Amino acid sequence: MSDLYLFNKPFGVITQFTELDGAQSLADFIPVPNIYPAGRLDKDSEGLLLLTNNGKLQHKISNPENKMEKTYWAQVEGIPDNVALESLRNGVKLKDGITLPAKARIIDETALSSTLWPRNPPIRFRAKIPTTWLEIKIKQGKNRQVRRMTAAVGFPTLRLVRYAIGDWTVDNIELGQYKHITV
Repeated sequence: MSDLYLFNKPFGVITQFTELDGAQSLADFIPVPNIYPAGRLDKDSEGLLLLTNNGKLQHKISNPENKMEKTYWAQVEGIPDNVALESLRNGVKLKDGITLPAKARIIDETALSSTLWPRNPPIRFRAKIPTTWLEIKIKQGKNRQVRRMTAAVGFPTLRLVRYAIGDWTVDNIELGQYKHITV
């Protein structure tokens, strides 16, 4: 049995236990010794981060070769058309290569309301530019991949929330809180 911690990471928190440039770190939220993140989530992103005390489990979760699907909710600027969605589904050309195909679809913001929390600080809104929520599922882990993918198809990400890694989700985990399970 291994310990696994499911953490709902707030915006602005860095994915390490030591402070960096005054930003909040995992140590501000998780007082558990000898656990380590299984993967990363950048400072500007929110949502599910997995941590464990088991190196093999950490590797299994974070290694792209294991192709564990990650589900993201991306609030993008504008309203993506079918061409943009198909580009995401087929793979997007980035500076470091073409991404693997993603599952991508538009989702209704009201469907997120039972799970999604308010962001602090809120995203910038422009009166004349609408926003759209996308659900994007990837099995790759390039640096800032979802943000770069949506920007490459013409719809920059304003807010990014990782909802799930494999079967683990942020459901019923308050922002800034964690849940301990054994696997």
